[in-house]
Amino acid sequence: MKLKIILLVLVVLMLIANIKAFSIHTGEAKKKAKDEVVIGLSLDTLKEARWQKDRDMFVAQAEKLGAKVLVQSANSDDTAQIKDIQSLITNGVKCLVIVPHDGAAMAKGVEMANKAGIPVISYDRLITGADITYYLSFDNIKVGEKQAQFLVDAIGGKGKIVRMYGAPTDNNAKMFKQGQDNVLQPLIDKGDIEVVHEDWATDWDPSNAKKIMNAALTKTKDFVGVLCSNDGTAGGAIQALKEAGLEGKVVVTGQDADEVACQRIVNGTQSMTVYKPISKLARKAAILAVKLAKHKPVSATGIINNGFKDVPTIYLPVITVTKDNMDKTVIKDKFHTKEAIYGK
Repeated sequence: MKLKIILLVLVVLMLIANIKAFSIHTGEAKKKAKDEVVIGLSLDTLKEARWQKDRDMFVAQAEKLGAKVLVQSANSDDTAQIKDIQSLITNGVKCLVIVPHDGAAMAKGVEMANKAGIPVISYDRLITGADITYYLSFDNIKVGEKQAQFLVDAIGGKGKIVRMYGAPTDNNAKMFKQGQDNVLQPLIDKGDIEVVHEDWATDWDPSNAKKIMNAALTKTKDFVGVLCSNDGTAGGAIQALKEAGLEGKVVVTGQDADEVACQRIVNGTQSMTVYKPISKLARKAAILAVKLAKHKPVSATGIINNGFKDVPTIYLPVITVTKDNMDKTVIKDKFHTKEAIYGK
């Protein structure tokens, strides 16, 4: 009888110990889940190689800092991007990084994040009319100035040009134009520069850029330069120029230092691009996102008004790239390999 009682007591003690161990394990698991840093990255698109690089570098840096990144891409659809943001919020992200398709439309997504107490970083493109926490980008007005100044210098300060702007929904495109205007407008007012055709390329789509270039060519072939706001639109313009027998015969600008654009530059069909060291931007954004998720203090170097407030802003520098400095810029930074640009 005594043996049975002793055995029963031992069984009860073992059960109590197991329950306690389970409780401790469960508590630790909950604490770990609570402490886990999950970052949401909402991208407009992954169609362009540039955004694939941003994603990969951002994720790599965030994971290096111990964070987990949930990535969504909206395929240039505002409704889809709002749903993506809602999904990221539902999945418990502690900081949201958004590359908006439409800077104004994504104010709704920011509002949802605000209600959930989640800080928001507007990445590269500015979200307008919303209470964003930080804006991280390059000096986009400076990008436009560099493009226009290169064109002006290349054509000797005088001549007829075509202007091709970016997506009208992208605030960056407007800032690029503002920078271009800073350089061109005085020359246009003097009559030294004449714009024979201009238009906006919806969604930055190269096929739309080609249509704009074709529309210009139906008016005249008497122009010396095409001011394109990025490499994708430059590619569309160059395709139309090729079909018209003008490939390599007029100055064509770009931006982003896409691999194919750099190939065109060394081959003489595109004149320049603006290199924005996105590895630095992506890594900086990841570091900032993790700090915000952990409620740690961060500092900004400037401000920009987005129509709602003065947003703390961090700008990174931009670099003009031509055939002459290709090796010292994008290749030196390992943004592209020499073999990829020049061929084997």
